[in-house]
Amino acid sequence: MEWYRTVFEVIDMRSFSNLWYWIALAVLWSTTSHRVVGVPFDMIQRARRLGGQDEADLEAMVGINTRRFLGISRTAAAPIFAVVSFLLTALFVLAVWYRSEFAQAVLFLFVPMIFVGWLSLRTALRIEAGEQSGPPMYRRLMLHRRLVQVVGMVSIFVTAMFGMYQNLNISILNH
Repeated sequence: MEWYRTVFEVIDMRSFSNLWYWIALAVLWSTTSHRVVGVPFDMIQRARRLGGQDEADLEAMVGINTRRFLGISRTAAAPIFAVVSFLLTALFVLAVWYRSEFAQAVLFLFVPMIFVGWLSLRTALRIEAGEQSGPPMYRRLMLHRRLVQVVGMVSIFVTAMFGMYQNLNISILNH
């Protein structure tokens, strides 16, 4: 029964060995890559395939979400930047200086979302600049989705590598 004890020493309730953390990570990236600038991906596919009213609905929803996103970024950019900078700095200090595993885990969730936010802002600006309908809009939305998926894959990979390192490092220290 030595293997049983070893398995339960490695899989404990810390952040990176907690099943709920990995479920949250998967849900975060699944949801993030499914919604392209706030528009569900299945809606994009249906509009692309069927056209007509579905395409008109998509264009309306993309327009609403683009104006909403850009409106928020234009009116509240400074406070949002200040809050995000403060949170990122606090998490970084806790994660690196104090070696808080919880802060490290939250940092691995939070930092990639900054890139996703930047990509979303860039996509919204391009849509506003003239890609509000037809093939240019579809290309922009699909490119945005692919880039978000790449950020997600890299993020999950880096998080998994760091999590395994943490788990192995702590199991070695406990022996």
